Amino acid sequence: MKKVRVTQIKSTIGYKKEDKRTLEALGIKKINHSVIKTVNPCIDGMINAVSHLVKIEEVEE
Repeated sequence: MKKVRVTQIKSTIGYKKEDKRTLEALGIKKINHSVIKTVNPCIDGMINAVSHLVKIEEVEE
């Protein structure tokens, strides 16, 4: 399965509560915090919803 590293690069101040909740659901706690996620349709949709706040990098296994 493909894995990606998701890193928050912008603050959630001034954005919708849904964006903040989506980042929490991904496991991201603060700026520059990264998590590694296995890509599936659910995670892909969450990443697309907050793409303006995060940086996505593919991870090699």
